[in-house]
Amino acid sequence: MHSPTKSAISINIRAKVKQRDLIDQAATRLGRSRSEFMLEVACREAEQVLLDQAFFSVDADTFTQFQKLLDQPLPPTDKLRRLLKTQAPWDK
Repeated sequence: MHSPTKSAISINIRAKVKQRDLIDQAATRLGRSRSEFMLEVACREAEQVLLDQAFFSVDADTFTQFQKLLDQPLPPTDKLRRLLKTQAPWDK
């Protein structure tokens, strides 16, 4: 992470006390300031969002093969059944 320079700008956000405390706890564990931690995490997430929406191109044959794979359902295995029945961590 780059240290602040004269060209750095300020970004202000509002947070609840619990949110601030959680962020501070995580930052402290990593030996970072609140600002360093928040900027690093925000940038990492922003990069992921942009990468997830990145455009890529392939030739027609590759695209046809890709479509065929998407159209083929996975075989019903016990492992797949367990996975589909498992509650997502954020839904718990």
